[in-house]
Amino acid sequence: MSQHADAAASLGVAVLTVSDTRTQGNDTSGQFLAEALVESGHRALDRVIVRDDIYQIRAVLSAWIADSDINAVLVTGGTGFSGRDSTPEAVAPLFDKAIDGFGEVFRALSYDEIGSSTIQSRALAGFANNTVIFCMPGSTGACRTAWNGLIREQLDGAHKPCNFVGVLKVSAGAS
Repeated sequence: MSQHADAAASLGVAVLTVSDTRTQGNDTSGQFLAEALVESGHRALDRVIVRDDIYQIRAVLSAWIADSDINAVLVTGGTGFSGRDSTPEAVAPLFDKAIDGFGEVFRALSYDEIGSSTIQSRALAGFANNTVIFCMPGSTGACRTAWNGLIREQLDGAHKPCNFVGVLKVSAGAS
């Protein structure tokens, strides 16, 4: 949103994987996101895997939202329609402002890759305490689509005509 954001801002980013089956050893989506954010010059401050449980998801996110060092959170998993998928229900009530366009554009990009199956994604994003939170499906391909097509540019202060860097809480430790 800010057109005057510091293009060199290194943001503090946390990655949350929501899954009943993933471990640090097989969490390829969380690993991709952690590596991609570092490659883009950001700091990976935390990476956690939680079961697909509304209250476990909210507990981790609430702590990160309150942490002045964390500017952005990338959430992978739990955005589908299975009985256990509860990321949107857990995260949406935490938002001060929703970023409606994220889900819309993600599904448009995803349609080119997986066709009509993209309607089964409930990807969403928003702000909570000036921390931007992006929630995407649990597949590594979906995370790659979201990162490369949307998130990377929006976390880049040099991206024009606007980006989210200027509205994030940026701690004194950011450079």
